[in-house]
Amino acid sequence: MAHRVVLGMSGGVDSAVAALLLKRQGYEVLPVFMNNWEETDEDGVCTSDEDFALVRRVCEQLGLPYYSINFAQEYRDRVFSYFLEEYKAGRTPNPDVLCNKEIKFKAFLNFALEMDADFLATGHYARVERQDGVCRLLKGSDPGKDQSYFLHALGQKELGRALFPVGGMLKKDVRALAAEAGLANAGRKDSTGICFIGERNFRRFLSQYLPAAPGEMRSIDTGEVLGTHDGLMYYTLGQRKGLGIGGKGDGRAWFVVGKDLETRTLWIAQGEDHPMLYSSGCRVSHLSWVAGEAPSASFEAGAKFRYRQPDQKVRVEVSGDEAVVVSAVPQRAVTPGQFAVFYDGPVCLGGGVIEEVFGEEQKP
Repeated sequence: MAHRVVLGMSGGVDSAVAALLLKRQGYEVLPVFMNNWEETDEDGVCTSDEDFALVRRVCEQLGLPYYSINFAQEYRDRVFSYFLEEYKAGRTPNPDVLCNKEIKFKAFLNFALEMDADFLATGHYARVERQDGVCRLLKGSDPGKDQSYFLHALGQKELGRALFPVGGMLKKDVRALAAEAGLANAGRKDSTGICFIGERNFRRFLSQYLPAAPGEMRSIDTGEVLGTHDGLMYYTLGQRKGLGIGGKGDGRAWFVVGKDLETRTLWIAQGEDHPMLYSSGCRVSHLSWVAGEAPSASFEAGAKFRYRQPDQKVRVEVSGDEAVVVSAVPQRAVTPGQFAVFYDGPVCLGGGVIEEVFGEEQKP
């Protein structure tokens, strides 16, 4: 009998092509649309309705059944509440990592197993290599679309059931295959930003859930008040746009270099080469290792401190659930709340949450 695969379909071209490939490979494919967010946008439109309509059309074209499941409550409890708490604490979270860990490869995986599925498939650009009973998470073949960063918190149990059908393809080839097959969403543009915000105004969205707390914008070098801000939650380290203080100082651009929650001060500095924009390392917590444990207590690796960043050479010193990461060269705008993810070439080793950043004068 053919292996049964539950496939998470989003309405996008990647999961549509994943469905096409799995069917061609002889799997019994059960496409399922996950409804993780139920609110409407500024125009009163519920984007999940449009997404599910595309899932239906693609499945009808492929002769596949389609289903829908609602994880909105689980998403609010496990992902969105974390997102709000992190912003309230002045940090910049990455909810996509938690969505993969808590929703797609926990709640949804449990659902797939209840449907007697052998595997759970998604449209992620990543690969799984299985050898001698061990699963390794590899970068996707398209370096511009690799999503292993967002999957680094998955372990052996989850990867043992995971299939990423488009992970070995280039995005242009995925689109070409969708067009060749005449799929309804072949030309649909990729979604951008945080999934539940989408194309909406970020400030307007966040202000619905967290009260704005205005404060002063001060120069880190002189202490001079240069303006005011609407709330620390709207800014992230290294940010340049949206400060509204152009023309002040010596004419160079201003950047966010720090936040003081107690005084509600946004610290800024002038010049993209300002030393406060750079760090020598960071402390990382809540570590997850794909293999189940760290490669060793001390090891060298490539690291990404944000998605799409080229791997940076680092040394990692592990102590229990935390690690100190020291970079070979200064790193720009390493941001608490984001994730540091470690690699050995194409192999994703794991990662954790950035808690504290070390300046050049604070080398650990």
